[in-house]
Amino acid sequence: MGLSWAGSGVRRQFLRYALIGLTSNGVLYAGYLGLTNIGMGHKTAMTLLFAAGTLQTYVFNRRWTFLYRGRIPGSMLRYAATYAFGYLLNLSALHMLVDVWGLPHRVVQAVLIVVVAVAIFSLQKYWVFRGNEDSTTETRMEGF
Repeated sequence: MGLSWAGSGVRRQFLRYALIGLTSNGVLYAGYLGLTNIGMGHKTAMTLLFAAGTLQTYVFNRRWTFLYRGRIPGSMLRYAATYAFGYLLNLSALHMLVDVWGLPHRVVQAVLIVVVAVAIFSLQKYWVFRGNEDSTTETRMEGF
């Protein structure tokens, strides 16, 4: 299930995914800093913003990144499962690295954004939006 960067299709998908992710995560990270600066706990802030980010990126990744024409319910369930995995990975790493080891949460969360994003891209590419084997009559969007 490794990424093959030889094909321009995967590179294009990753660049689109990265653009959506950078934009979304930039806004969400600013929100994280704002919430933690006003006294909200780092895990609570991450949880709220992770949920918001998951909802907003489903449509963009489905339509623009992966040009997915398959059924929405199946892909949405797989997407939710993928982000649940990403959330648990993020939460457990925050707990271990910040609460147990005492590293600064701002730096840890910034690094975790990248680590979790790569894991989630792989799952989206090879599981959530795998091919269009269950496609409907939706039209394929070449751009967004």
